[in-house]
Amino acid sequence: MGTEVGEALRPWQQAWRLLAAAVIGVLIWMVPASQLPASAGPIGEWLLIGDPLVAIGCLVAVAWRRRYPLTVATAVTIASTASSVASGPALLALGSLATRRRPVHTALVAVMSVVTGVMTNRLYPHRDGPDPLWFACVSAALVVGIVVAVGVAVGARREELRSLRQRARIAEREQAARATEARILERHRIAREMHDVLAHRVSRVAMQAGVLGHRDDLPPDQVAVLARGIADGSHRALEELRDVLGVLRASPDGREPPQPSLAGIAELAADARAHGTDVTYTAAATGEPPEVVARTAYRIVQEGLTNAGKHAPGGRVRVTVSGAAGDGLRVTVADSGPAAGVAGPPVASGYGLLGLAERVSLAGGEISHGPAPGGGFVLDAELPWEGGG
Repeated sequence: MGTEVGEALRPWQQAWRLLAAAVIGVLIWMVPASQLPASAGPIGEWLLIGDPLVAIGCLVAVAWRRRYPLTVATAVTIASTASSVASGPALLALGSLATRRRPVHTALVAVMSVVTGVMTNRLYPHRDGPDPLWFACVSAALVVGIVVAVGVAVGARREELRSLRQRARIAEREQAARATEARILERHRIAREMHDVLAHRVSRVAMQAGVLGHRDDLPPDQVAVLARGIADGSHRALEELRDVLGVLRASPDGREPPQPSLAGIAELAADARAHGTDVTYTAAATGEPPEVVARTAYRIVQEGLTNAGKHAPGGRVRVTVSGAAGDGLRVTVADSGPAAGVAGPPVASGYGLLGLAERVSLAGGEISHGPAPGGGFVLDAELPWEGGG
């Protein structure tokens, strides 16, 4: 009869159990061996040869006791009738069966163990005569009772440990679920608060715009004040809208990272150097361009470095960002081509440059790319940067 087993025993755990069963069997075998008469005949040969051979077979069978506990325990117990050494493996199988905490199976094999113990005691002749039957029965019952009690105690301890582990896993899952729920609720609460503030900002902008649209008699200074108020309110509303979206899209570990800017291009170059690319970065831009221009420039350099790593392994890469308000922003990524003898990774045809061209077009700029006259590849983009932006 096969049953589900828990954690598999490690080799050393299996080995010491089998060794203990063998030692116990040898100790039991020494009792009839010491009492065997000199003229035992064939029974003496069986004690020296057949008895240990049967025990070896029982030890091999006992190794499968956790998968087939009742079958192995029954078979080994019956075999121990003809082998004193097999009594050790039989007791191990009985104890393992008792850890399952199945009273009917355990009681059945325990009774069989007592009967076979008495029969084994009568198997070999004794110089001083056989032990009294009551003594053999009591001795066998006492040993079997101790083994069953130990097995039941071990089984109860294992069940308790399994229950504690399961409760700990459930508690961890519940705690993680509560923490996730708390984070989501807090993020929603913050988003609602920001939504209220954003609605207030937009309402004020709409009100000021309505005044400008319906009042043609306002003096220029009031018109300027209202215009500045609309501009400031719109700017703040956009910032708060970005905060709301950031909260709603933030990962459980925190807010989403800041938007890319020109300052992040130096980090891109440093990261490429860390991966073995020879990158020279020249920052010649004066001032801080608008966010959309800065983000586009960052993506251009990112795509250019990625392509250089794919198509020009071992080559030199030059990154230049120059420009100023009113003159526009120019971004150039040029590589010298792959170094001789350096093989790049397999490259699949992608759409990075097509997507980049779309991004630059939406920003109002122009982009060009192609082979350089002296070898290599050049990616060049011009982005608009209005004065005072």
